[in-house]
Amino acid sequence: MSHSLQSDYKAKTTTGRIAHYVDQRVGVSGIVKEFGRKIFPDHWSFMFGEVALYSLVILILSGTFLTFFFNPTMVSVTYDGSYVPMKGVDMSGAYASALDISFDVRGGLLMRQIHHWAALMFMMAMTVHMLRVFFTGAFRRPRELNWVVGATLMIVGILAGFTGYSLPDDVLSGNGLRIIDGIFKSIPLIGTYISLFFFGGEFPGSAIISRLYSLHIMVIPAILLLLVAIHMFMVVIHKHTQYPGPGRTENNVVGFPVGPVYAAKAGGFFFIVFGIIALLSATFTINALWNYGPYDPSPVQAGTQPDWYVGFGDGALRLWPGVWPFPWEFEFLGGTWVLSVLLPFALMAGSVIMAMVFWPWIERWVTKDNRVHNVLDRPRNAPFRTGVGVAGIIGYATLMIAASSDLIATHFHVSLNDVAYALRASFLVGPLIGFYITQRICLALQRKDRELVLHGIETGNVVQLPHGEFIEVHKPVDEYRRYALVDFESPAPLPAQPNKKGKVNPIEKIRAGLSKIWFEDRVVAVTPAELEAAHHDHHSDHAVEGSVSASLEK
Repeated sequence: MSHSLQSDYKAKTTTGRIAHYVDQRVGVSGIVKEFGRKIFPDHWSFMFGEVALYSLVILILSGTFLTFFFNPTMVSVTYDGSYVPMKGVDMSGAYASALDISFDVRGGLLMRQIHHWAALMFMMAMTVHMLRVFFTGAFRRPRELNWVVGATLMIVGILAGFTGYSLPDDVLSGNGLRIIDGIFKSIPLIGTYISLFFFGGEFPGSAIISRLYSLHIMVIPAILLLLVAIHMFMVVIHKHTQYPGPGRTENNVVGFPVGPVYAAKAGGFFFIVFGIIALLSATFTINALWNYGPYDPSPVQAGTQPDWYVGFGDGALRLWPGVWPFPWEFEFLGGTWVLSVLLPFALMAGSVIMAMVFWPWIERWVTKDNRVHNVLDRPRNAPFRTGVGVAGIIGYATLMIAASSDLIATHFHVSLNDVAYALRASFLVGPLIGFYITQRICLALQRKDRELVLHGIETGNVVQLPHGEFIEVHKPVDEYRRYALVDFESPAPLPAQPNKKGKVNPIEKIRAGLSKIWFEDRVVAVTPAELEAAHHDHHSDHAVEGSVSASLEK
């Protein structure tokens, strides 16, 4: 053996020994082998979860860069940087360092933009991913806790966004913190003390920026990464859900393994997501904090809007009526109770979050369906759930639009009060209308699917039978499409069930009433007997068409 071959052999042996030593103590090979065999479905709707994950990675990388230059202090300094309009202006060290990152640090403005756009992309992708899970019923057993993890990720993502855009200490972020101060102080009895503790004194306090900075770069990212790890672990344990189709059963996942096919695709997809975020960041300015100036509690910046994923809270405050038969503010137990601020968050925002978190158990209680579900629903085959989802979207969108009520009034030259009245009506009536229309559309689509399965697709070929009758020949749908159209359940309303003592309690009566609302309007799935009869009819049509064609050729 030559000297060079001996060196290579020794090197490989040493590397192998090190790898074997590490593997024996860490067990990496077993983890890689198990995860490498993991099958990922090939449907495009599963990509939104990946977009959220890749956006989070970009957020962490860009945020790490920004931490090297940001100074989280409220100590007053005199600006002497490159941005001429601000020269000589007294401001906090946090705002001055934000300006320095934007104008004096090479690539700083681009990294700020990437960080902000990645945050928006992260929340958008996670929202769409959660909607896909909801509309297809992927939250059902055994994935209820994973749904709660996803809902918690969205809430923590909102907190990450709030703590992030509050850091520059400009007029926009200061006004947002002022709203939070008002919310804290609206909490009866203890609100003032919570505000003093959070801000480090009377607003704006002396330590709020440093505290938000610690939360934003350490606590919240750690929680996000922990939740993502739990989510990925549950995905591996429970396997992926999948859409109905031939060969796709409750125990058989159709897709690609992680290695090497999916890993290569995922790597390319990451750079696509990164490229899109970089393109947005390089071409569209977002959060131009130099236009706002340093925070001063006296002025209020007009025309500024919160990010879309936190706008619902601002919209709830704006839509809540200020005049009512009873006062929203009153003295009680030695304190002032400001319900006009507390109730919008407790009723509107809080109820939406609670309904989202507990929906899997609400649906299971009403339907009494405790089975394991690995095959997804088509949204049209769950009309009530789909209607509820659309109603929630309309309600959320109304609150988000309400956060821009002042801009709507000024740009369209209408009364601000009229805009508030219209949005209040939309918030109350819009979800009901959206629910009804969506449910009717779903039922109509189910009837159309039933028609296609039983009678086939209209071909446009009209033939005349020997006895003179004209018929149109229908082409049967292919096996894959027919499987997707018939593979669903159409449960009937479940009446109230007596308990062990033979009595029907009031809670069971409520459940039975909800079950009636849930399933009263339904389309019965195609039965095997109907499929067999339709199959026979299609063969008869082909026979008639063939005989007519043969006679025409003669």
